[in-house]
Formats: sequence, structure tokens, C-alpha cells
Amino acid sequence: MFDKPQLLARVLGEYDRNLVAIENRLGVYIAARGNKLQIEGEATACARARDVLTGLYNRVVQGQDIDTGEVDAIIAMSAEPVLDGIIRHDVAAPPSIMIRTRKKTIVPRSQTQGRYMEALIKHDIIFALGPAGTGKTYLAVAQAVSQLITGSVDRLILSRPAVEAGEKIGFLPGDMKEKVDPYLRPLYDALYDCLPAEQVERRIASAEIEIAPIAFMRGRTLADSFIILDEAQNTTPAQMKMFLTRFGQNSRMVVCGDPKQTDLPKGQESGLNDAVGKLEGIEGIGTVRFGIGDVVRHPVVGRIVEAYEGNG
Repeated sequence: MFDKPQLLARVLGEYDRNLVAIENRLGVYIAARGNKLQIEGEATACARARDVLTGLYNRVVQGQDIDTGEVDAIIAMSAEPVLDGIIRHDVAAPPSIMIRTRKKTIVPRSQTQGRYMEALIKHDIIFALGPAGTGKTYLAVAQAVSQLITGSVDRLILSRPAVEAGEKIGFLPGDMKEKVDPYLRPLYDALYDCLPAEQVERRIASAEIEIAPIAFMRGRTLADSFIILDEAQNTTPAQMKMFLTRFGQNSRMVVCGDPKQTDLPKGQESGLNDAVGKLEGIEGIGTVRFGIGDVVRHPVVGRIVEAYEGNG
């Protein structure tokens, strides 16, 4: 039973699409009767469906938007064990941690994302490792935007190595910005998802937000900044050392990458692997590892990653 039945339509989704997704994924049947939902099926599946629906309802009560990805994530989290399988993650409870930006409030969509969001607050330098689609870069950008708009940092600096992903694109026309922007497009996409377009453009023009290839970091000390390095598996050890030593007072640095997806020349050691091996466990440095189960894009992305890694 839900004490605010006027919110139930948002829980169920347009044309009951959220209800259908839960039924299909968990193998249950759900009937809506007023402010009550009746769930039929195997006992464990019914319990999971109840937790998922309660979790969705609590998020709506908090004013959060519910989309297909959120529904898929809560269903997936309802099956995740913790404490060696003794206690299951409580998806019915409101999220204990969230990131607020100008355009949305972001909550974790997996237990690993929750640990990552906590690390983004706790540690000075964070290594985020794992496959595509796990939210490594997106959550880092969201946290950076949140700290920028609250004034806890003065600048947001986004960087990545300009390494082509297995293909040669040849000469690119235009000025330096036009030449490097194609490599940095994923960072722009995350920014525009967290801030209105006019604010992104204004903050870039005022240098509050800087987006540049890693080569532009040499010789600088980055204080009062939130610094993100994306696709870090494509750095060399020398580049990674140079980047990490740019760290300044009152700053936070996040290094994101997938150690299994390097585009460096064959035989070239990845700076990401080298850095994690040398620095993991040092005070002030956190490492969060994502797995295939943490993929939060379309469910087929997780299956693609699993198929490639299984055949690798």
C-alpha cells in the first residue's frame, strides 16, 4: 500500500512500462488496485518485486525522476548480495548518498557506484577502473559540477589522452580546439547532462571549466580544482606521473579508465596499470573497481562486454 496514491502513476511509468519491466525481469504478475499493488509469483521474486516498487516509490517521493535505466538498475541491485551473501542490499530504502547538479539529482545505480560516490567525497585522488558503461566518468563529472556550483572548488578540469581508438583519422582541419574536441566529446556530453548548455558555454569561456588533452597539463600546478582524467589506460607511465604530480592544494583528482581497453602501441605499458600498482593503498588515494555487473547503460551493453571479455 502506498500512502500517496497520486504518485503511483509515476512509479508505474507511462503505459505501465515500469510495471511491465519488473514483471518481465522477475517473472511475476503485478495488478494495480487503487493505492495497492498485488504481486503474484515465486516467493523470492515477489519479495524482490516488492522491494523494487518500494524503492521506486521512495525515489518519487524524494522528487527524483524515474527512467528506464533507473528501473533496470534497481532491479539489478535487488539481487546483489552483501556481507558474503548474508544480507541483501536494501533497494527499498531511499538512497543514502546522491549528487545534486543544476539539471538532476543523481543516485547510485549499483553498490559499486555507491562506494564510488563515497570515495569521490572521501579521497583526494581516486582511481576508477572498469568497463564501459559503468558510470566512472559520468559520476566524476557530476560530482565535479556539484562542487563547482557550490563553490568548494574554483575550476573543473577535464582531460584525456588524444589517442585514436584503433584507427587513423588523419589530418583534422581547424584550430587547436577543433582538432582535440572529437577526443573530448564524451566529457562534453556528461557536462551538458549536468548543466544547462548556456552555463557550460559561459563557464568554459570564463575558464571555470577547462577541457584539454593531457599534454596541456605539463608544467602546471592545479589548486582549488576538480581534475578528471578520462581514458587513462591510454597514457604512458611518464604521462601519468606528470599528470598526478599536477595535484595542488584543495583539489580532488579522479583517474578513470579500463585497463583491458588500451589503444597504446603494442608492447607499450599503460600508465594506468603502472600507477595503480605503485600507489594503491597510499593514504589519501582510493581505488574503486567496477565489473560487468555494474554496467548501467542499456542491458545489452553489459552482455556485449561480458561476451568480449569472456572470449579475450
